[in-house]
Amino acid sequence: MSSIIEGYNYDIFISYRQKDNKYDGWVTEFVDNLKGELEATFKEDISIYFDENPSDGLLETHSVDKSLEGKLKCLIFIPIISQTYCDPKSFAWQHECCAFNKLAREDKYGRDIRLTSGNVASRILPVKIHELDPEDKTLLENELGGVLRGIEFIYKEAGVNRPLTPTDNPDKNFNKTFYRDQINKVANAVKEIITALKKQEQHPQKVSEQDSVAKPVHQKNLRTKIIAGTIIVLASIILGLFFIPKLLRSSPPVERSIAVLPFHNDSSDEENQYFINGLMDAILDNLCKIKDLRVISRTSVEQYRNSPKSIPEIAGELNVNYILEGGGQKYEEDIRLTVQLIDARNDRHIWSKPYNRKTKDIFSVQSEIAQLIADELKVYITPEEKQLIEKTPTTSLTAYDFFQRGRDEHWKYLTGGDGREALERAENLYREALEYDSTFAQAYSGLAMVYWNKTRWSGFFSENFMDSLLILADIALSFDKQLAEAYWVKSAYYFFNGDAEQAIEEADRAIKFNPNDWMPYWGNGNIYSDLDLVKSIDNYTKAISLNRSSMLPNLLTSLGWVYHNAGFIEKFRDCIQEAIKLTGDSTGYYEGLGSSENHQGNYAKAIEFLEKGHKIDTNRIGIIRSLGTSHMFLGHYRESLKYYKTYVERLEASGGGDLQHMHRVGYVYWQNGHKKEAEYYFNKQMEYCNESIELGREYSRNLNAFYDLAGIYAFRGERDKAIENLRKFNQRKWINFIIARLIKQDPLFDTIRNDPEFLEIVRDIEGKYQAEHERVRKWLEEQGML
Repeated sequence: MSSIIEGYNYDIFISYRQKDNKYDGWVTEFVDNLKGELEATFKEDISIYFDENPSDGLLETHSVDKSLEGKLKCLIFIPIISQTYCDPKSFAWQHECCAFNKLAREDKYGRDIRLTSGNVASRILPVKIHELDPEDKTLLENELGGVLRGIEFIYKEAGVNRPLTPTDNPDKNFNKTFYRDQINKVANAVKEIITALKKQEQHPQKVSEQDSVAKPVHQKNLRTKIIAGTIIVLASIILGLFFIPKLLRSSPPVERSIAVLPFHNDSSDEENQYFINGLMDAILDNLCKIKDLRVISRTSVEQYRNSPKSIPEIAGELNVNYILEGGGQKYEEDIRLTVQLIDARNDRHIWSKPYNRKTKDIFSVQSEIAQLIADELKVYITPEEKQLIEKTPTTSLTAYDFFQRGRDEHWKYLTGGDGREALERAENLYREALEYDSTFAQAYSGLAMVYWNKTRWSGFFSENFMDSLLILADIALSFDKQLAEAYWVKSAYYFFNGDAEQAIEEADRAIKFNPNDWMPYWGNGNIYSDLDLVKSIDNYTKAISLNRSSMLPNLLTSLGWVYHNAGFIEKFRDCIQEAIKLTGDSTGYYEGLGSSENHQGNYAKAIEFLEKGHKIDTNRIGIIRSLGTSHMFLGHYRESLKYYKTYVERLEASGGGDLQHMHRVGYVYWQNGHKKEAEYYFNKQMEYCNESIELGREYSRNLNAFYDLAGIYAFRGERDKAIENLRKFNQRKWINFIIARLIKQDPLFDTIRNDPEFLEIVRDIEGKYQAEHERVRKWLEEQGML
C-alpha cells in the first residue's frame, strides 16, 4: 500500500527492538489497536509498515539496502522507545531511527514541520514504553536534537517499569493513564502531522504580498542595520563552531561499575581484622543487590590487599570506573570507620567520609554507605533493593560477631589460606552464631556453603553431606526468602544431582536477589552449555564481567569452548589466548589449540600444537589422549596406539575416571591386529555408556552415550542397533560443531556410510548445527559481539 501523499511508500513506519515483542507481543497489539484508531480518525486508509515477522521481513543482520530505504520513505516514523531501543549497536537504532532522521532532514518537507496551529512537530513521533536510563535518554535526545517528547505507554508502581496494557487499572498506575486514551493521542498526533504535510503539499509556503512590498528605509539606518546584523551573524557562527558540536555530540554512557578494595585495619589489635573485613564485606554485599551497578566480587579484589599498585592500575585490571577504599578500628563498643569513593579512571577523590558509631549501629552504617555510593553515582535503587539493603540479618550482635569470624575463616579457605583447617573453623563459628540466634539465615547458608566446599575432598564429608546441604539451604530460606546465596547452594545441589531445570530455576532466583554474584551466572553457563548456547554465552560473559580472580582463566576457557561448539573458532582462540595471558600455562594453550584443530579435522596441525605442549609437560593426560586421536584419524595406527596405551595407563593409575574414549582405543587396537584387546575396550565403553544411561549421568543426559554406542554397533556390523542409537542421539534440540563435522568422517560408521537412513540422520544433524550456528550468530551481532 502506498502513502496518501504521492512519492512516499508508507504513511507510518513502526520501528522497534525485536526482543520487545517476543515476550508478550506488545508491539503487535499496539499496531493492531493503532490501525483501528486510525480507521476511526481518517477518511482515507493509512498505510503502516510493521515488520511483524522478522524471518519474512527485515532482519537485524541485514544491511540497509535500497529496499529498506524505500520502506523508510514514509511520512511519520514511530520508534517504540524501550529500555533496549537506544543502543548504538542495535539494528533498529542504527539502520532505522538514525537512518530515517537523516532521510527526513534531507527530503522536501524536512524532519520538523509547522502544524496548522502554528506549533512545530517532528515527523519522528516516539512512543515510550519504559522509563529510560539517563545515558539512553541523552543518546536519544542528541540524535533528535532536542528534549525527548513522546506519548507514554508506561505502567508504573513501586519497583515496576513496564509497558502499559489495555487491561491495566489506571487507578493503580502512578501515571493514571488509560491505554485507549494513549492510542487515541497517537492517532490524533498522526492526523495533525499528516494534515500539515498535505496542506504544505497543496499550498507551498509563499512570501506574502504584504511582506514582498519594499518599504522605504533611510540609507544610514539601513547601513547601520546591515553592519549590526553582520556582526550578530558572525558571532553566532563563531559560537556555533564552539558549542553546537558539543551539544550534538553523542556522549558514550559511563558505566556504573565499582570495586570495594579490602579495608585496612587501623586498630592496634590485629584480632579486629575480621571485624574490619566484615564491614567491607557487608558494604560489598549491599552494593551487589543493586541491579544498576556492576560490582566486582570479593574473590577478585582480595588479591589487592596491601597491593603497591595505583588506583588507576587496579581499576584497569578489574575493568571498573569507581573504587571504594577504607579502613577502620574497633575499640570495645566504639567503631571508627573512614571510607572514600574514587573516580578511578581519573584518579580523583569524589568524597571521603568518617563514621564514629557504636557497634549496635553497624547494620545502619553498612546500608547507609551503600546507599550514599548509589546516590553519588546516580544509580536508581528500587524499593525492593532498598528493603534488601536495609534488612537487619540478626537481632543478636553476638551471633553476628561469630558469623563475621566464621565468614573470615571461610574466605581464608577460599583464597588458598589454611585449607581444611580454615573450613573447619568456619563451620564451628557458624554453629556458634546459631547458638545465639537459631533464626540467623546467613549462618545457615554459610554452613551450607561449607558442605559444598567439602565436596572437593573424598572422605572429608559425611555420607549424606548433599542432603545436609539442601536441608541447611531450605532452613535458611525459611527465615529469609530473599537470601541469594541459599538459592545458589540449592542450584549447585540440583545440578550435581542431574536436575538441570531446577538448578537453573534456583540460580535465577539467586540472581534476582543478588544480580552481581558471579557464581549463579557461572552455574547457568555450565548448565546451558548443553541446552542453549546463547544463554550459556550470556551467562559466562556476565560471570567474567564480575569475576577478575584466579577463576577468570577457567571462565574464559569455558566460554571459549561454547564458542567453539557453536562454530565460532576465532572467538574460541581469542578466549584461549586471553586465558593464557593470565596463567602463563602454555601447555594448556597448546592443548586447547590442538584439540580445536582436531575437532576441525586439521589433524596434522593438531599434532603440531599438541607436540609443543607435550614437550613442556609429558604427563598431561589430555594432550596424550588428543595425540592418539589425531594420529588415529590420519591412519597412523602404530603411533596412535603408543599414545593411547600411555593414556590408558595414566587413567588407570589415577583410579579410572573419564572412559568416554575407550571405543577409540579399541578401534586403534583392532587396526593394529589386536582384536581381543579391541573387544575388551569396546565392551568397556559399552558398559560405561549403559551405566551412564541407567544412572542418568550428564554424559547420557546430553545423549552423547547413544552416539558412542551407535559407533560401536556400526563397527561390529549391527546396523539396526547403530541406527536406533543414532536416532536417540538425534533427539537433541541442537547439535554442536564437533559432532556435525565428526559424524561425516568418523571411521566407526564406515560400514553404514552410504546407508539411506544414516545419510538422512547426517543431514538432519548438519541442519540442526547450522540452525544453532545461525541463531548464535544473530544474537552475537545484536549484542555487538561479532
